[in-house]
Amino acid sequence: MCGIVGYVGTRNATDFLLQGLRRLEYRGYDSAGIAALTSRGEMTVTKSVGRIEQLTAELDRKPALGCTGIGHTRWATHGPATRPNAHPHIGGDQVLAIVHNGVIENFQTLKRDLEAEGYRFQSETDSEVIAHLIDRCFAQTLAEKQENAEDDPHEHLANAVKAALAQLKGAYGLVVVFSEYPDVLIAARFGSPLVVGVGDGEHFVSSDASPLAGYADKIVYLADHQVAVVTADGLRVTHRERGRVSHSVQPLEIETDDVELNGFPHYMLKEIFEQPESLANTMRGRLCAEDATAVFGGLNLTAQELRNADRILLTACGTSWHAGLVGEYLIEQLARIPVEVEYASELRYRNPPVDRGTLLFAITQSGETADTLAAMREIQRKGHPALAICNVVGSTIAQESDGGIFLHAGPEIGVASTKAYTSQSLVLAMLALYFGRMHHLSYVAGCKLVEGFQQLPEFIRKTLETNDEIRRIAGKYCHCDNFLYLGRQHNFPTALEGALKLKEISYVHAEGYPAAEMKHGPIALVDENTPTVFIMPPSFVYDKVMANVEEVKARGGPVIAIASEGDSRIAELADEVVYTPTVPDFLQPFTTIIPLQLLAYHIAVLRGCDVDKPRNLAKSVTVE
Repeated sequence: MCGIVGYVGTRNATDFLLQGLRRLEYRGYDSAGIAALTSRGEMTVTKSVGRIEQLTAELDRKPALGCTGIGHTRWATHGPATRPNAHPHIGGDQVLAIVHNGVIENFQTLKRDLEAEGYRFQSETDSEVIAHLIDRCFAQTLAEKQENAEDDPHEHLANAVKAALAQLKGAYGLVVVFSEYPDVLIAARFGSPLVVGVGDGEHFVSSDASPLAGYADKIVYLADHQVAVVTADGLRVTHRERGRVSHSVQPLEIETDDVELNGFPHYMLKEIFEQPESLANTMRGRLCAEDATAVFGGLNLTAQELRNADRILLTACGTSWHAGLVGEYLIEQLARIPVEVEYASELRYRNPPVDRGTLLFAITQSGETADTLAAMREIQRKGHPALAICNVVGSTIAQESDGGIFLHAGPEIGVASTKAYTSQSLVLAMLALYFGRMHHLSYVAGCKLVEGFQQLPEFIRKTLETNDEIRRIAGKYCHCDNFLYLGRQHNFPTALEGALKLKEISYVHAEGYPAAEMKHGPIALVDENTPTVFIMPPSFVYDKVMANVEEVKARGGPVIAIASEGDSRIAELADEVVYTPTVPDFLQPFTTIIPLQLLAYHIAVLRGCDVDKPRNLAKSVTVE
């Protein structure tokens, strides 16, 4: 949810902290703040309500100097967006400052105990409890340090943090600075991501890798229950219970261009137009024309174990759940294996019968979605293999799954997912080919599928040429406050995803349905101010969808059709037609979603909405 950055080194910390917070603003943007420490331990805390620009203006008026610092951009959970509720929070009498992402479930009990001891709280947040709790534990460890001299001068700081964490119930990504020790950051995580960037004579901490591009070329992914002591020239990682652990230093594969706008007005538009490349990257090395199948190197199950799977369970949230529906249609069609798509938020609390031959795939862009992680753990607890379809290397789900497939879609900064959705759908489509070839799918049919996948990036490039036409259509209907999205078979998930995109960034009420379900209720919404978007490329149900178009037109409803090139029939009825390339049915979910992403984008822009940072939303939902 929230974004965290930290720096320790030789340069002015504020420069990196502000740039890092800008890159993390998609994780939270109702308030922000930094704490900077000079080499003498003088701490300056600056906070503001609103976007990073407000914080930058505050720091322009009153600079915060120091070579060590922490920063935070907030997505509110406890308490509204106010300056006192903004992070960092102070522990004790300016002894330390913290930034925190997550939710502390027992904070009320801890707060009452701390207040009874004389601690005074300035905010309504659960996070301030952590600051005062660490202060209390720090005082206790100081006495222990005097009795038992430590080789590492920062050991007692880490011990104080560990002692405080042992009393918390909930999730945290946490970075702490101490006034008396301005040369060190203490970072800890449980259920909320943190990474450490390794530089030359400097180290960085962040909620994800995007702020590190251009600053560090190596990265360390912290795991749950790990506590890191971070100095300018070193990193030591311990486990809260097992003590010192080795950490893996990996190359940072994100370039600065990946996290910059590069001439686009918004990240969402940039990421929509990146889809030919992101889909090509998702496919790279995974299609084998010789064997007419897909190849996956990280599933960590034998071919026989995979062949024995007689049921596939897909679990996800939001847009990833819609990708799961695409996978359900394609896997059942091509591999003839029963597929069930479960909301992770429901699966984690259900106790469904799961047969021995069930294989779970957890679908997630960030790899940190709290519900998806909990659902995966629940299935693993019952002895079933759980694989991940994920975009972020080093994420919690990537680390804890039994195997999986990385999307390689590149960083996705816009809150509304676009390229991750199509890459997730593509991985599931390739899995349909993979399982199909393991069972009954013929070599000839497999060759046609491989050929179609290889052509997909070019089909997407051609579809993107509809951008100007969609901008015109958006101008015609941007005043409407209700939309219906209708599709059938492979394109029903597209209807759901198109409606979600419009809701997320335009704040327009939209509903997605199977087209045949329109007569079972949604048709009551049809009027001259409610456009209906029909997703209707060629299919064996085309005539049935055309009958639904007739029904909407008979009731005075405007019709926007997403159709295939050369379809003259729909042009006679629809008010607007967006033509996409004619593709095989298994590729239709990819070509038909592009116009709907663009439609949502242009309507949002015309309505004056903040496309990349829609109200009330954050990119990664890391708390329940």
